[in-house]
Amino acid sequence: METGMAKPVRPSPLDDPDYAEFAWGRYFQVMRWMGLLTLVVMAAAAWYLYASVGLVSIHLYIAAMLGIGLTMMLMSALMGLVFLSSGTGHDEAVDNGLEQHVDSWWK
Repeated sequence: METGMAKPVRPSPLDDPDYAEFAWGRYFQVMRWMGLLTLVVMAAAAWYLYASVGLVSIHLYIAAMLGIGLTMMLMSALMGLVFLSSGTGHDEAVDNGLEQHVDSWWK
């Protein structure tokens, strides 16, 4: 196995302040829309729960709304970061150094 000096790190497009501002602005815009959608889904779920089981316990509604809201916002944040990383070219700038070893793994 051949070892050598590490390749220099390629600059990320997010290193440019103007482009980073644009990319993060787009991310937060998506997060605002997802926050609004989350509120709509939470309201629809609360209405559905009330229509189907009535007022059982306030704790049921609190737990359901927290579960739905936190789950949707966490999903939105993580998927937004995936799209941010991929859409800005940040993924291409990362060099994990494994390409040189892949051929030796399959022998």
